[in-house]
Amino acid sequence: MAKKNAHVSETPATQFLRRAGIEFSEHVYDYVDHGGTAESSRQLGVAEHEVVKTLVMQDEHAHPLVVLMHGDRQVSTKNLAREIGAKSVEPCKPEVAQRHSGYLVGGTSPFGTKKTMPVYVEASVLELPRILINGGRRGFLVGIDPRVLPGAVGARPVHCALAG
Repeated sequence: MAKKNAHVSETPATQFLRRAGIEFSEHVYDYVDHGGTAESSRQLGVAEHEVVKTLVMQDEHAHPLVVLMHGDRQVSTKNLAREIGAKSVEPCKPEVAQRHSGYLVGGTSPFGTKKTMPVYVEASVLELPRILINGGRRGFLVGIDPRVLPGAVGARPVHCALAG
């Protein structure tokens, strides 16, 4: 397998971060289908709890929303729906998520999405000193201070984590 360069070309996510003046580090790994955050954290040598996944979901009216969750946790859709005042929340089908975000599943970033969507972040993510989150391409994460999320993408804290 060819070694990837340490630098990835610009993505809508990195362009968004640069325009917003948000500092970030770049972390490239060999993408594995269905490897998820367990694979990226293993390859990059970081705790899976600090790798944040970007999930595109929808409410009962098929309105899309983004949920940012620790890699080692699952989203309680029931708790999320209750917190955001929805009747129900469910994951979008991959092709629907791609249409809303503009990103391939496995490369979805909360930054620079095609459609503006409400963003919810598990509250404990904001307490971490640094997180790795998708940079807009499979096999590419960016390291950021999670405290930029509310200002950068309007992320609202929620409590909807289930143990992974």
